[in-house]
Amino acid sequence: MRAAALLALTIPTAALAHEGGETHWSIDWWVAGPLALALFLYAIGAARLWRRSGPGRERIRSGAALFVSGWLILAAALASPLDAAGALSFTMHMIEHELIMLPAALLLVLARPGPALLWALPAAGRTALGRVAAAGRPAWRALTEPVTATCLQAVAMIAWHVPALFERALESRAWHVAQHGSFLVTALLFWWAMANSRTDRSGFGLASLCLFATSLAGGALGALMSFSSSPWYGRYAAMGMTPQGLTPIEDQQLAGLLMWIPGGIFHAAAALVFLYLWLRASETRDEARAH
Repeated sequence: MRAAALLALTIPTAALAHEGGETHWSIDWWVAGPLALALFLYAIGAARLWRRSGPGRERIRSGAALFVSGWLILAAALASPLDAAGALSFTMHMIEHELIMLPAALLLVLARPGPALLWALPAAGRTALGRVAAAGRPAWRALTEPVTATCLQAVAMIAWHVPALFERALESRAWHVAQHGSFLVTALLFWWAMANSRTDRSGFGLASLCLFATSLAGGALGALMSFSSSPWYGRYAAMGMTPQGLTPIEDQQLAGLLMWIPGGIFHAAAALVFLYLWLRASETRDEARAH
Protein backbone atom coordinates (compact mmCIF):
# COMPACT_ATOMS: atom_id res chain seq x y z
CA MET A 1 0.00 0.00 0.00
CA ARG A 2 1.47 3.32 -1.12
CA ALA A 3 0.02 5.15 1.88
CA ALA A 4 1.85 2.84 4.28
CA ALA A 5 5.10 3.36 2.40
CA LEU A 6 4.73 7.12 2.81
CA LEU A 7 4.21 6.94 6.59
CA ALA A 8 7.86 7.72 7.33
CA LEU A 9 7.75 10.69 4.99
CA THR A 10 4.61 12.15 6.50
CA ILE A 11 5.81 12.93 10.02
CA PRO A 12 8.61 15.34 8.99
CA THR A 13 6.21 17.23 6.71
CA ALA A 14 3.60 17.82 9.41
CA ALA A 15 4.54 21.50 9.51
CA LEU A 16 3.48 22.04 5.89
CA ALA A 17 0.28 23.93 6.38
CA HIS A 18 -0.72 25.81 3.28
CA GLU A 19 -0.81 25.48 -0.47
CA GLY A 20 2.58 24.86 -1.94
CA GLY A 21 3.83 23.38 1.35
CA GLU A 22 4.61 26.72 2.97
CA THR A 23 5.08 26.75 6.71
CA HIS A 24 2.33 28.77 8.32
CA TRP A 25 2.11 29.86 11.95
CA SER A 26 -1.00 31.54 13.28
CA ILE A 27 -2.10 32.44 16.79
CA ASP A 28 -5.62 31.49 17.74
CA TRP A 29 -6.16 33.06 21.15
CA TRP A 30 -9.00 30.66 21.92
CA VAL A 31 -6.27 28.00 21.97
CA ALA A 32 -3.07 29.89 22.77
CA GLY A 33 -4.70 31.82 25.63
CA PRO A 34 -5.69 28.79 27.74
CA LEU A 35 -2.36 27.10 26.97
CA ALA A 36 -0.38 30.14 28.11
CA LEU A 37 -2.58 30.60 31.19
CA ALA A 38 -2.17 26.96 32.23
CA LEU A 39 1.61 27.17 31.94
CA PHE A 40 1.72 30.51 33.77
CA LEU A 41 -0.41 29.26 36.67
CA TYR A 42 1.55 26.02 36.92
CA ALA A 43 4.86 27.91 37.04
CA ILE A 44 3.61 30.18 39.83
CA GLY A 45 2.16 27.31 41.85
CA ALA A 46 5.21 25.08 41.40
CA ALA A 47 7.50 27.91 42.49
CA ARG A 48 5.45 28.48 45.63
CA LEU A 49 5.45 24.78 46.46
CA TRP A 50 9.21 24.63 45.83
CA ARG A 51 9.84 27.38 48.40
CA ARG A 52 7.67 25.57 50.97
CA SER A 53 9.05 22.08 50.34
CA GLY A 54 12.12 20.30 51.62
CA PRO A 55 12.43 16.57 50.89
CA GLY A 56 9.47 16.81 48.50
CA ARG A 57 11.33 18.92 45.96
CA GLU A 58 12.28 15.93 43.85
CA ARG A 59 8.60 15.15 43.34
CA ILE A 60 7.98 18.76 42.30
CA ARG A 61 10.90 18.61 39.88
CA SER A 62 9.73 15.37 38.25
CA GLY A 63 6.14 16.62 38.12
CA ALA A 64 7.27 19.83 36.43
CA ALA A 65 9.26 17.86 33.84
CA LEU A 66 6.20 15.74 33.03
CA PHE A 67 3.89 18.74 32.89
CA VAL A 68 6.15 20.76 30.61
CA SER A 69 6.66 17.76 28.33
CA GLY A 70 2.91 17.20 28.05
CA TRP A 71 2.29 20.93 27.59
CA LEU A 72 4.86 21.16 24.79
CA ILE A 73 3.30 18.22 22.94
CA LEU A 74 -0.16 19.73 23.37
CA ALA A 75 1.07 23.12 22.15
CA ALA A 76 2.77 21.46 19.17
CA ALA A 77 -0.51 19.77 18.27
CA LEU A 78 -2.81 22.76 18.75
CA ALA A 79 -0.76 25.89 18.15
CA SER A 80 1.80 24.92 15.50
CA PRO A 81 1.50 24.63 11.69
CA LEU A 82 0.30 21.06 12.28
CA ASP A 83 -3.13 22.45 13.18
CA ALA A 84 -3.39 24.37 9.90
CA ALA A 85 -2.04 21.35 8.00
CA GLY A 86 -4.99 19.35 9.30
CA ALA A 87 -7.30 21.47 7.16
CA LEU A 88 -5.57 20.15 4.03
CA SER A 89 -4.82 16.57 5.03
CA PHE A 90 -6.72 14.01 7.08
CA THR A 91 -3.38 12.41 7.98
CA MET A 92 -2.15 15.65 9.54
CA HIS A 93 -5.44 15.96 11.41
CA MET A 94 -5.05 12.42 12.71
CA ILE A 95 -1.50 13.08 13.91
CA GLU A 96 -2.85 16.08 15.81
CA HIS A 97 -5.57 13.97 17.43
CA GLU A 98 -3.16 11.21 18.41
CA LEU A 99 -0.74 13.69 20.01
CA ILE A 100 -3.58 15.21 22.05
CA MET A 101 -5.13 11.97 23.26
CA LEU A 102 -2.03 9.84 23.81
CA PRO A 103 1.30 11.35 24.94
CA ALA A 104 0.05 14.84 25.85
CA ALA A 105 -2.90 13.71 27.99
CA LEU A 106 -0.95 10.89 29.65
CA LEU A 107 2.01 13.12 30.58
CA LEU A 108 -0.28 15.82 31.97
CA VAL A 109 -2.07 13.25 34.14
CA LEU A 110 1.18 11.69 35.37
CA ALA A 111 2.42 15.18 36.31
CA ARG A 112 -0.43 15.47 38.86
CA PRO A 113 -0.61 19.25 38.40
CA GLY A 114 -3.48 19.82 40.82
CA PRO A 115 -1.43 21.01 43.83
CA ALA A 116 0.69 23.38 41.73
CA LEU A 117 -2.33 24.87 39.98
CA LEU A 118 -4.11 25.21 43.33
CA TRP A 119 -1.16 27.01 44.91
CA ALA A 120 -1.09 29.48 42.02
CA LEU A 121 -4.28 30.97 43.47
CA PRO A 122 -4.50 33.34 46.45
CA ALA A 123 -5.58 31.86 49.78
CA ALA A 124 -9.21 32.88 49.29
CA GLY A 125 -9.21 31.28 45.84
CA ARG A 126 -7.76 28.05 47.20
CA THR A 127 -10.43 27.93 49.88
CA ALA A 128 -13.25 28.57 47.42
CA LEU A 129 -11.91 26.01 44.96
CA GLY A 130 -11.55 23.48 47.78
CA ARG A 131 -15.25 23.89 48.59
CA VAL A 132 -16.21 23.45 44.94
CA ALA A 133 -14.00 20.36 44.69
CA ALA A 134 -15.55 18.84 47.80
CA ALA A 135 -19.05 19.42 46.44
CA GLY A 136 -18.13 17.96 43.07
CA ARG A 137 -16.25 14.92 44.37
CA PRO A 138 -19.13 12.43 43.76
CA ALA A 139 -19.44 13.59 40.14
CA TRP A 140 -15.67 13.40 39.67
CA ARG A 141 -15.56 9.86 41.04
CA ALA A 142 -18.34 8.85 38.66
CA LEU A 143 -16.61 10.40 35.64
CA THR A 144 -13.25 8.84 36.49
CA GLU A 145 -14.60 5.34 37.12
CA PRO A 146 -12.58 3.26 34.61
CA VAL A 147 -15.47 1.86 32.58
CA THR A 148 -17.25 5.23 32.46
CA ALA A 149 -14.10 7.08 31.42
CA THR A 150 -13.38 4.45 28.76
CA CYS A 151 -16.88 4.78 27.33
CA LEU A 152 -16.74 8.58 27.32
CA GLN A 153 -13.48 8.59 25.39
CA ALA A 154 -14.76 5.98 22.93
CA VAL A 155 -17.95 7.97 22.32
CA ALA A 156 -15.96 11.16 21.67
CA MET A 157 -13.54 9.38 19.35
CA ILE A 158 -16.22 7.63 17.30
CA ALA A 159 -18.75 10.49 17.24
CA TRP A 160 -16.28 13.08 15.98
CA HIS A 161 -15.26 10.81 13.10
CA VAL A 162 -18.83 10.54 11.86
CA PRO A 163 -18.64 12.44 8.54
CA ALA A 164 -21.33 15.01 9.42
CA LEU A 165 -19.63 16.06 12.68
CA PHE A 166 -16.10 15.88 11.29
CA GLU A 167 -17.03 18.04 8.29
CA ARG A 168 -18.63 20.58 10.62
CA ALA A 169 -15.39 20.75 12.65
CA LEU A 170 -13.47 21.43 9.43
CA GLU A 171 -15.82 24.23 8.41
CA SER A 172 -16.28 25.99 11.76
CA ARG A 173 -13.51 27.15 14.09
CA ALA A 174 -15.85 26.93 17.09
CA TRP A 175 -16.72 23.31 16.26
CA HIS A 176 -13.04 22.61 15.63
CA VAL A 177 -12.14 23.87 19.11
CA ALA A 178 -15.03 21.86 20.59
CA GLN A 179 -13.76 18.73 18.83
CA HIS A 180 -10.24 19.07 20.17
CA GLY A 181 -11.52 20.12 23.59
CA SER A 182 -13.65 16.99 23.89
CA PHE A 183 -10.73 14.83 22.78
CA LEU A 184 -8.49 16.39 25.43
CA VAL A 185 -11.03 16.31 28.27
CA THR A 186 -12.10 12.70 27.69
CA ALA A 187 -8.47 11.60 27.28
CA LEU A 188 -7.52 13.30 30.55
CA LEU A 189 -10.43 11.58 32.31
CA PHE A 190 -9.44 8.25 30.76
CA TRP A 191 -5.76 8.40 31.69
CA TRP A 192 -6.62 9.72 35.16
CA ALA A 193 -8.93 6.73 35.63
CA MET A 194 -6.21 4.35 34.49
CA ALA A 195 -3.41 5.95 36.53
CA ASN A 196 -5.56 6.14 39.66
CA SER A 197 -7.26 2.76 39.39
CA ARG A 198 -7.39 0.69 42.57
CA THR A 199 -3.95 -0.57 43.44
CA ASP A 200 -5.06 -4.17 43.90
CA ARG A 201 -5.62 -7.19 41.70
CA SER A 202 -9.13 -6.22 40.58
CA GLY A 203 -8.13 -2.61 39.90
CA PHE A 204 -5.15 -3.61 37.77
CA GLY A 205 -7.24 -6.16 35.89
CA LEU A 206 -10.01 -3.66 35.13
CA ALA A 207 -7.53 -1.03 33.91
CA SER A 208 -5.90 -3.59 31.63
CA LEU A 209 -9.26 -4.59 30.16
CA CYS A 210 -10.23 -0.95 29.59
CA LEU A 211 -6.95 -0.25 27.80
CA PHE A 212 -7.28 -3.32 25.61
CA ALA A 213 -10.88 -2.34 24.80
CA THR A 214 -9.73 1.14 23.83
CA SER A 215 -7.01 -0.34 21.66
CA LEU A 216 -9.59 -2.51 19.88
CA ALA A 217 -12.07 0.36 19.42
CA GLY A 218 -9.47 2.70 17.96
CA GLY A 219 -7.99 -0.09 15.87
CA ALA A 220 -11.39 -1.03 14.45
CA LEU A 221 -12.13 2.57 13.48
CA GLY A 222 -8.68 2.96 11.94
CA ALA A 223 -9.04 -0.30 10.03
CA LEU A 224 -12.40 0.82 8.60
CA MET A 225 -10.72 3.99 7.33
CA SER A 226 -7.76 2.09 5.91
CA PHE A 227 -9.82 -0.50 4.02
CA SER A 228 -12.55 1.85 2.82
CA SER A 229 -12.69 2.12 -0.96
CA SER A 230 -13.89 5.72 -0.96
CA PRO A 231 -13.07 8.87 1.06
CA TRP A 232 -15.28 9.52 4.07
CA TYR A 233 -14.97 13.29 4.09
CA GLY A 234 -16.06 15.34 1.10
CA ARG A 235 -13.99 18.38 1.95
CA TYR A 236 -10.72 16.44 1.80
CA ALA A 237 -11.85 14.60 -1.35
CA ALA A 238 -12.62 17.90 -3.09
CA MET A 239 -9.07 19.17 -2.46
CA GLY A 240 -7.46 16.47 -4.59
CA MET A 241 -3.80 15.86 -3.78
CA THR A 242 -2.52 16.75 -0.32
CA PRO A 243 0.70 18.80 0.13
CA GLN A 244 2.41 15.46 0.81
CA GLY A 245 1.39 14.13 -2.61
CA LEU A 246 -1.32 11.73 -1.44
CA THR A 247 -4.65 11.20 -3.14
CA PRO A 248 -7.73 11.56 -0.90
CA ILE A 249 -8.10 7.79 -0.45
CA GLU A 250 -4.38 7.34 0.28
CA ASP A 251 -4.55 10.20 2.77
CA GLN A 252 -7.46 8.48 4.51
CA GLN A 253 -5.72 5.10 4.46
CA LEU A 254 -2.61 6.56 6.07
CA ALA A 255 -4.69 8.37 8.70
CA GLY A 256 -6.44 5.08 9.48
CA LEU A 257 -3.11 3.29 9.81
CA LEU A 258 -1.92 5.92 12.28
CA MET A 259 -4.99 5.40 14.45
CA TRP A 260 -4.87 1.62 14.05
CA ILE A 261 -1.19 0.78 14.55
CA PRO A 262 0.67 3.44 16.60
CA GLY A 263 -2.47 4.28 18.58
CA GLY A 264 -3.24 0.62 19.19
CA ILE A 265 0.34 -0.13 20.22
CA PHE A 266 0.31 2.78 22.70
CA HIS A 267 -2.83 1.53 24.46
CA ALA A 268 -1.78 -2.12 24.25
CA ALA A 269 1.60 -1.33 25.83
CA ALA A 270 -0.12 0.44 28.72
CA ALA A 271 -2.50 -2.52 29.06
CA LEU A 272 0.47 -4.89 29.32
CA VAL A 273 1.89 -2.79 32.16
CA PHE A 274 -1.34 -3.22 34.13
CA LEU A 275 -1.51 -6.89 33.16
CA TYR A 276 1.96 -7.34 34.66
CA LEU A 277 0.82 -5.56 37.85
CA TRP A 278 -2.25 -7.81 37.93
CA LEU A 279 -0.11 -10.94 37.64
CA ARG A 280 2.27 -9.72 40.34
CA ALA A 281 -0.65 -8.93 42.65
CA SER A 282 -2.01 -12.44 42.02
CA GLU A 283 1.33 -13.99 42.94
CA THR A 284 1.51 -11.90 46.11
CA ARG A 285 -1.99 -12.98 47.09
CA ASP A 286 -1.19 -16.66 46.46
CA GLU A 287 2.02 -16.43 48.49
CA ALA A 288 0.12 -14.80 51.35
CA ARG A 289 -2.45 -17.59 51.30
CA ALA A 290 0.27 -20.25 51.25
CA HIS A 291 1.71 -18.86 54.47
